[in-house]
Amino acid sequence: MPAGAFTMGSPATQKDRGDNEGPQHEVTIAKPFALSRLNVTFADWDACFAVGGCRHVSESDMGRGTKPVINITWEDAQTYVAWLSKMTGQPYRLPTEAEWEYAARAGTTSAYYWGEEIGAGNANCNGCGGKWDNKESSPIGSFAANPFGILDMAGNVFQWTQDCYHEDYAGAPTDGSAWLSGNCSIRVIRGGSWEASHPTLSSAARDKYSIDNRDYAQGFRIARDLAH
Repeated sequence: MPAGAFTMGSPATQKDRGDNEGPQHEVTIAKPFALSRLNVTFADWDACFAVGGCRHVSESDMGRGTKPVINITWEDAQTYVAWLSKMTGQPYRLPTEAEWEYAARAGTTSAYYWGEEIGAGNANCNGCGGKWDNKESSPIGSFAANPFGILDMAGNVFQWTQDCYHEDYAGAPTDGSAWLSGNCSIRVIRGGSWEASHPTLSSAARDKYSIDNRDYAQGFRIARDLAH
């Protein structure tokens, strides 16, 4: 992801916005960073499990392989990035909430990165007009990429971020770093899911889970600092 600046959050005029999406504020991502184009899959996770790095997780009868890994707690995600970092020698981590929204928007300012309306066939959600809607997760990369080339940033499965949850953005960092004050037993999740309604898929939509929460619509993707 290139360095840059963007307006984080949604305007008060945006349809179906949540109260926790404001106040809007400018965030500057000073340095490029890496973000996985796709969510971590069951194939990825099972490779970690096979060598004792991760615990076994259920696919909830949705299939493994190229399906996004689900039933992942925040702590599980931390275990995976620590294992991957050890295996590769690279500093993998979860994305910060600001990095996540920056990558999801990919330079756009509309509610969704494809426009103001959910439309049909743009993502996997409850009401997105696709064959997996409100039934199950879809194989990764089943929908078009956003302008940054990132896939599945809207729908399919919710994604963990590094940040502790706050009810609004009052006092939020403006440099793209993780917000690590407050109640850190609850972390921010982003992106919506196959069973969630379409407003949760907007680029600014925010939700929260306890760090030990495990859900069949919850997964993650990974980020990495780049050497300079």
